[in-house]
Amino acid sequence: MLVLFETAAGYAIFKVLDEQKLQQVDSLWKEFETPDKANKIVKLKHFEKFQDTTEALAAATALVEGKLGKSLKKVLKKVVAKDAHEQLAITDAKLGGVIKEKLNLSCVHSPAVAELMRGIRYQMEGLITGLPPREISAMSLGLAHSLSRYKLKFSPDKVDTMIVQAISLLDDLDKELNNYIMRCREWYGWHFPELGKIITDNLAYCKSVRKIGDRTNVVNTDLSEVVPEEIEAEVKLAAEISMGTEVSEEDIHNIMHLCDQVIEISEYRSQLYDYLKNRMMAIAPNLTVMVGELVGARLISHAGSLLNLAKHPASTVQILGAEKALFRALKTRRDTPKYGLIYHASLVGQTTAKNKGKISRTLAAKTALAIRYDALGEDTNAEMGLENRAKLEARLRQLEEKGIRRISGSGKALARADKYQHKSDVKVYDPSGDSTLPSVSKKRKIEEVEEAEEEDKPVEVKAKKVKREIPAEETEEAAEAETETPKKKKKKKVKHVEGPMVEEEEVMVSLVEETTEKEGKKKKKKEKKREAEEEEPETVVSPTEETTEKKKKKKKKAKVEEGE
Repeated sequence: MLVLFETAAGYAIFKVLDEQKLQQVDSLWKEFETPDKANKIVKLKHFEKFQDTTEALAAATALVEGKLGKSLKKVLKKVVAKDAHEQLAITDAKLGGVIKEKLNLSCVHSPAVAELMRGIRYQMEGLITGLPPREISAMSLGLAHSLSRYKLKFSPDKVDTMIVQAISLLDDLDKELNNYIMRCREWYGWHFPELGKIITDNLAYCKSVRKIGDRTNVVNTDLSEVVPEEIEAEVKLAAEISMGTEVSEEDIHNIMHLCDQVIEISEYRSQLYDYLKNRMMAIAPNLTVMVGELVGARLISHAGSLLNLAKHPASTVQILGAEKALFRALKTRRDTPKYGLIYHASLVGQTTAKNKGKISRTLAAKTALAIRYDALGEDTNAEMGLENRAKLEARLRQLEEKGIRRISGSGKALARADKYQHKSDVKVYDPSGDSTLPSVSKKRKIEEVEEAEEEDKPVEVKAKKVKREIPAEETEEAAEAETETPKKKKKKKVKHVEGPMVEEEEVMVSLVEETTEKEGKKKKKKEKKREAEEEEPETVVSPTEETTEKKKKKKKKAKVEEGE
């Protein structure tokens, strides 16, 4: 049996001297405890040394991928083909299948072979002569570094610098297109201002201007290829009554040249977008599925490369592009931003404002996984991205349904209709809710005001005429009557708060009380009038006597004067 052993320095082929000991797998390691014992089991038959690091790297990558390299093929043809009847022990079963298919050699891969390879690797310095230990270690370290670089280094199909340049150029083209289109609309608007309001699409506007030229040519121009028939008829009608100024042919020529530039840039932009889409699907298919071509390309451009983006955690991916807002929030101790460039992803855009933060956080977590899978994984399919996107869409539906259930107020339970119960209770209409004013009728208010005025007037007149002659008892009775009236009014207000039936009863009681009070007041008024009439004659006597005496004195004086 022959053994194929790969080292950093080259390929080694050993001859197994005692094949019976390979059957004792558990005790095989004891045969390789010392170099002398190892030389009794296997013997070096041929060693093919690598010429340089490039050859070693090519051979190592071929072995990693399970392919048959050129140097290995030469060695097998030179050495093993002579002993074609013998079996070849190898470590990789996939490589054994390739060797058997191409060179028609029988290959063996078993646990005993794996233990044998382990023993050879342990005593490699004693079994392979002519290679000092220092040289073997240096070759191993150099090959390890080269292999690591090769694994991390992308193939020509995975060059992310093209994506960075393409997305930057796409943004620049958008800015330039906007400037050119604004200038074109403003320039041609002096000649035909109505066209800008009728045709809103920028590319269609430039194509229409390119075909029309002077607005007098609209009647003979066919715009059916650029705009629909309705808009075309509208343009022709507007051209007849246009308020624009006349321009020279040179101006029209320059405007048409500008339109040509806009059309060419728009076509190139569409081509560049298709190129970017294809490159993104080749380099980062999972990232493209998660956030789209443009957002994924902007994330890669912002980070510098796909590998740099893969080193970022999910929290950084979430706010990538909002660094200024983040540091401003940290400086002012306010809320940090919830999203950066990832805000423009379709999943975040279709959510409600309330759930945008949650979805952007979960999307950033899944996107970080997709980026690492694209940057460091060997597969180039988008299955992982599709699975994660389906999970995110399910999460989004769950959040939206949760909001709807909360609004309904019943959670997961469905709305239940109450059972119909016939109620025969007679409900009385409550008029108190019709108005905010108190429910006392206007007639009663007017009567109360008139009564108050009547009570006030006679008392004031009598006080003027007979101020000193009113007895104290009567003033006390009047004061008591005045104090009784407000108390009764307060009771009315308190009673009004109750229900309508109680209010009606109280109103009746109050009316009875008012009638009794009126009768008592009338009696008191009559008694006061009688007393006043009785007192008046006594008071009137004194002025009459004074007048008679004065008349007598005047008559005496007149007589005395006549006598003189």
